[in-house]
Amino acid sequence: MIIDSIDNIETYAGAGDKITTALRYIAAADFKNVEPGKYDIDGDNIFAIVSDYITKHSNQCFLEAHRKYIDVQYMVNGVEWVGYAPLKDHAIVKEYDEKKDCVFFGGTPSFIKLEKAMFAIFFPTDLHMPGTGDMPGPVRKVVVKVRI
Repeated sequence: MIIDSIDNIETYAGAGDKITTALRYIAAADFKNVEPGKYDIDGDNIFAIVSDYITKHSNQCFLEAHRKYIDVQYMVNGVEWVGYAPLKDHAIVKEYDEKKDCVFFGGTPSFIKLEKAMFAIFFPTDLHMPGTGDMPGPVRKVVVKVRI
């Protein structure tokens, strides 16, 4: 897992061409003025999903992991607490859905505050619980999916 400000994207230039492409896309785009939805960057290799939602209490969410994609999550507006745990000895609570590229796990994560202009990168061994907050609040977030 990596978490940082979008202002520091050049620090991650050595993280691979696809991740660099994802970070540069995030830095260049004006996500405040686009409709929620899916946006093509490089076909199924790299694409963005813009979402507006209200955060939930963590007891309403599960840890998740992906097998085909790395998540580059960018906070456009709002604040959320993202749960994190390394993939190790966690019980599966919902089996892998290949179409959604997602499997859900139980467990207690550590939480990281993701604020406006911050990003987090979650690799397949990084369980994450997005969309949580101390109190419900509006969020606009972009998740760029990077094929492994």
